Amino acid sequence: MAEGRLLLGATPLGQPGDASSRLVEALRTADVVAAEDTRRVRTLAKSLDVQITGRVVSLFDANEATRVPALLADIEAGSTVLVVSDAGMPLISDPGYRLVSACADAGLPVTCLPGPSAVTTALALSGLASERFCFEGFAPRKQAARRSWLAGLADERRTCVFFESPRRLADCLRDAVDELGGDRRAVVCRELTKTHEEVRRGTLAELADWAADGVLGEITVVLAGATPRADLAALVAEVNTLAGEGMRVKDACAQVIADASAAVSRRELYDAVLRSRPE
Repeated sequence: MAEGRLLLGATPLGQPGDASSRLVEALRTADVVAAEDTRRVRTLAKSLDVQITGRVVSLFDANEATRVPALLADIEAGSTVLVVSDAGMPLISDPGYRLVSACADAGLPVTCLPGPSAVTTALALSGLASERFCFEGFAPRKQAARRSWLAGLADERRTCVFFESPRRLADCLRDAVDELGGDRRAVVCRELTKTHEEVRRGTLAELADWAADGVLGEITVVLAGATPRADLAALVAEVNTLAGEGMRVKDACAQVIADASAAVSRRELYDAVLRSRPE
């Protein structure tokens, strides 16, 4: 009997031509295709001129837990099960985690057919730092939770990628301005790889103004990492030490600013030094 296995197949974000040859072969040969939306996977197969010969079942957030036992039994019996989401990589804010975890616990083979991902595509297009980043899934729906979540990103040094509904994008960006400041840079990617792809770069304030009239399409947001906050008191102490050694205050401020890794203007530091001195 052939050994069963689980395949995780990345599907195109918009252009069918982005499908890998391995995904095409898996759609053609898998014994079971577990799809987030069975209609969409059939449409994709048709656009790729592929005949799905295996059984097609739905696998989405609401039914994944109940689907796992049967799919696990299929794999244990020797079947190849292919999991696909509507677009991009399964498990990345899409179904599949419970099934992969169950296979790992049971010692069953799991293989990934790599390919498109909105997360890495948006990050690459953003022009923001990409050597370190985090992915936050979907922004919270309700404002109180969203504001709290954004506040938690205030000091996040890594570039952050997250998804947002086009209906809530304007509200999310306005909340981001309030919690993170209007000058924080960000990028909104809309309809990635599709005909009407759009990449808008700017400050949070600029992007909030742009989105105010409404935005359509699939949205991925890339948020610049936070600039380290200055320990102003420590910098003032350094300036006063240098000034006490005979250096002019303005020159001391310039030297401390040059050595500091945190963002603070020379004027801000100079004013803080003056305020620290007795009148």
